[in-house]
Amino acid sequence: MAQAQGLGKRYIKAFFKGFFVAVPVTVTFLDRVACVARVEGASMQPSLNPGGRQASDVVLLNHWSIRNYDVQRGDIVSLVWIP
Repeated sequence: MAQAQGLGKRYIKAFFKGFFVAVPVTVTFLDRVACVARVEGASMQPSLNPGGRQASDVVLLNHWSIRNYDVQRGDIVSLVWIP
């Protein structure tokens, strides 16, 4: 029984170590490199949501291109309005 408790503590400790490493890395990646967004509605048809489907499309928003001013003709640019 004592071995099982020691084993459980070891797993919990390893989980929290991984958690405290993974969360900051993930947050930094989503803030600085890229994030995933869902596109809904008819505003981007026919490029996204073709055929008037009610389903939403999932896109990858590349933050790196904007920081390096690497936007080219034909690229879709997403703006966030914060009042």
